[in-house]
Amino acid sequence: MSSSGSDLFDGQVEENKNFHENFGEMLSTLPKGLGAGGCYYQYQGFWYSSVWLLGTIWAQQSFKARDTDILLAASPKSGTTWMKALMFAIVNRKRYPHLPSSSSSAAAAAAASHPLLTKSPHNCVPYLEVRDEEHMIGGNPMAYLDSLPPSSPRLLSTHIPYTSLPKSILSDSGGRIVYIARNPKDVFVSYWSFCQKFKSKTDQSKGQPLAAISMEEAFELFCKGVSITGPFWDHVLDYWKASLERPDQVVFMKYEDMKMDTMQHVKSLAEFMGHPFSLEEERQGVVQEIINLCSFQNLSNLEVNKSGAYHVHIASQTGQTPLLVNNSAFFRRGEVGDSKNHLTVEMLEHLDKITEEKLGSFGLKL
Repeated sequence: MSSSGSDLFDGQVEENKNFHENFGEMLSTLPKGLGAGGCYYQYQGFWYSSVWLLGTIWAQQSFKARDTDILLAASPKSGTTWMKALMFAIVNRKRYPHLPSSSSSAAAAAAASHPLLTKSPHNCVPYLEVRDEEHMIGGNPMAYLDSLPPSSPRLLSTHIPYTSLPKSILSDSGGRIVYIARNPKDVFVSYWSFCQKFKSKTDQSKGQPLAAISMEEAFELFCKGVSITGPFWDHVLDYWKASLERPDQVVFMKYEDMKMDTMQHVKSLAEFMGHPFSLEEERQGVVQEIINLCSFQNLSNLEVNKSGAYHVHIASQTGQTPLLVNNSAFFRRGEVGDSKNHLTVEMLEHLDKITEEKLGSFGLKL
């Protein structure tokens, strides 16, 4: 990024109107490219839509980390929705102890009030960089996060690359980061499918329809690193390195491993987050109850996830139109290896080659 672009955001974030004016000036200084999801801007080595970039800078300037924070991080379409549900259910199992398969009528009635049955996982675990309509306070997207009581851990999520996380997370925080990674072949197919659902949407900064590009064009761009918070491999690698350097604070998990042995990995996840399951809970089947509650089959068939919508806000008075995302868009298939049904053998082999070149020497395989 040019020095003129960097200077615009030195110091604290000013009032929303001025911030948005500066943000508009900054966009004009950044490298720009077309991706499957519309127009992307390169900032600190990674690509963002205008909406996600605005939220990222808000977070960089204003977010105040706490030692008790638990942050889920992932490249988009890597299993974020599933992980949000699992982490929310694990951390809040004492608060919402009755799960849907409870046999008594009283327990069943209590189970019906579980937030994951009436809200999207994205409403239950807020993003660091964007805010849903329910959690927008005034014009500052960080206000809601600051308002959460310090007596319990804040469960948050982000797509921000590791090196671009707010300094309070990288420098001062004793909080924990859970990173979920997924094979780039399945990531790309899920990413492409998600983007296709927004062909009729408009670019949030320009109010123009998203430009249509072919799957082949989107694939080439993805391979070159042009995707939301891409390059994908850089995003994954930075968190992998952090997990090796700070194993007590950063854990690196793989979507495929989670699917293969969900029970063991859910228990490991709970242990890392500081909410381990007791032997009694295991005997009572609490772990399996949480797995069932958060399963793709269960979540995708809930009415809130079939007909509800996620209203993405950045900040009021910024000129940004709230982005409406149907909750159903967050649920495609949830399977491992489905990319072979959508990509050619050459495309699959090309992604495998890039992955080995980018990650192999670091001992990481996806």
